[in-house]
Amino acid sequence: MFSAVVRPFALALFQGDADPPPPRSQRLRLRLPLVGVVDLVQAAGILLALILYGTALSQLMDWNSTGIRRMSEPLLYFTAAAVSLPVALRDRWPLAAWRAAMVMLPVVFWVSRAVGGPSDPPYMLGLAVMYPLVTYSVAVRCDRRITVAVWVISFLTAWIVDPNSLYLVTIMVTVAALFGYNVRVRRNATARLAEEEQRSRQAEGERAVLEERARIARELHDVVAHHMSVIAIQAEAVPLKAAGDPARLEAGLAEIRSLSLEAIAELRQVLGVLRDQDGRTDTAPQPGLDRLDELVSNARATGLTVGVELPDQPLGTLPPAVGLSAYRIVQESLSNAMRHAPGATVTVAVARDDDALRLHVTNGPGATPGGPEGTGQGLVGMRERAALLGGTLEAGPIEGGGFQVSATLPIAGAEETA
Repeated sequence: MFSAVVRPFALALFQGDADPPPPRSQRLRLRLPLVGVVDLVQAAGILLALILYGTALSQLMDWNSTGIRRMSEPLLYFTAAAVSLPVALRDRWPLAAWRAAMVMLPVVFWVSRAVGGPSDPPYMLGLAVMYPLVTYSVAVRCDRRITVAVWVISFLTAWIVDPNSLYLVTIMVTVAALFGYNVRVRRNATARLAEEEQRSRQAEGERAVLEERARIARELHDVVAHHMSVIAIQAEAVPLKAAGDPARLEAGLAEIRSLSLEAIAELRQVLGVLRDQDGRTDTAPQPGLDRLDELVSNARATGLTVGVELPDQPLGTLPPAVGLSAYRIVQESLSNAMRHAPGATVTVAVARDDDALRLHVTNGPGATPGGPEGTGQGLVGMRERAALLGGTLEAGPIEGGGFQVSATLPIAGAEETA
């Protein structure tokens, strides 16, 4: 308890430090030839200190010439400097300025009493200006405990020096301290608000980066998974189909090459957003259901039997986001069928009404055992695509050993999502 009471006074008198000055507007800085940049606030403080010095010296000289007791002029110059110097220091070192004022106050009081007479209060006009200004600077730039300690020390000093003027001195010091503390609270609140806004903008930027990374990851997964699956199956099947026939082997290898070039083109398109900071990206249109025949042809080339069910009415123009998501969902579903159900019969059903596009990709059991289970990232990516559009996607096994993917992709509002 004793330490908690003494600590603020130790900080105020010996150990504490003031906060650095807040950054100032460029309007408060002036560039002068041969001088450089001049801080107008500091210049105003120095000018006020010079004015106080002249005023205090003039008042002391008048008192000294008419008073009962005469003091040496060097002491009067020192007293005037003691009154004005803290004002010049308070912008850079407010706590040091207050400490300097407290150290020199006994001299100021003694000289004022000596030359002004014992009946007058020992408070010169310059002192009445200097001390509230220094107290204000301490309250603005120092911890609340230091401000309270400064106020208490000021109150006790005024009570000891001249009890008759205690009420007026207390009001002046209290107003200066409260005003400075209010300014400090407002500045701190403004600084915290700016920090929160900066953190919020940073979090939004990081979230946007993560969303973009997830989007690119989905695109890469779909492109690589589909094309690499087709290429791998083709590379295995071509020698068997060719059966030593060079023409068939050459045709099969040409088809693999075509698939490889198509995969490279799509990868370049996806990775174009990462090409450089100047935004020189690939602007080729993203695939949509207008390229459904290509997917079906590639899947059939790997041994799948693929049937397509389209509505009697044309699908019409779909928003780019819906078309791309539908293409990728069908692509990933066919890729899964190639890997896990080779030689299976697959049905791709597409339907559309005024509100949504509906997809059903169903495959039966494979003619031969499929590959090992994957990590499930393909299903996760399909669900993310549907969720981004406000739609739904369901995937799971069906009776008889097959698998079905059903997606509903809303059309309304999809332009904004794109």
